[in-house]
Amino acid sequence: MANFILVYSGGSAGATEAEREKSMQAWGGGSASSATRLSTAGNPFSEHAKNISNGTVHDGAIGTPATGYSILKADSLNAAAELARGCPVLQSGGKITVYEITPAT
Repeated sequence: MANFILVYSGGSAGATEAEREKSMQAWGGGSASSATRLSTAGNPFSEHAKNISNGTVHDGAIGTPATGYSILKADSLNAAAELARGCPVLQSGGKITVYEITPAT
C-alpha cells in the first residue's frame, strides 16, 4: 500500500469540535471505509498564506486556496480517489485533489 494526500479546497469539516468529530465519524461505515485507511486525519488550514515565485514572496495562495488535508493508505491512485469520494467535505461543496506521496529514498 502507498500513502496518498488528499488536499481539500473549499467545503468545511465543521466550525466546532463537535461538528468536526461528526464529520470524521462520517468517514466510517463499511468494511473498506476511508476512516480505516486514514493514516493521518489531517487538519484544516488557516486562510493566511504566502506564495513564493522567482524568490519574491506574495500574500495569498496560488490558484484556489487549499483548506486542509488528510493522508490515507490505498493500493493505487485510483483506489485512493475512490475512497476520497466518501469524504464529508464533498457534501459541503468542497473539492479534493489526490496525490500519491513519493517515499523518500
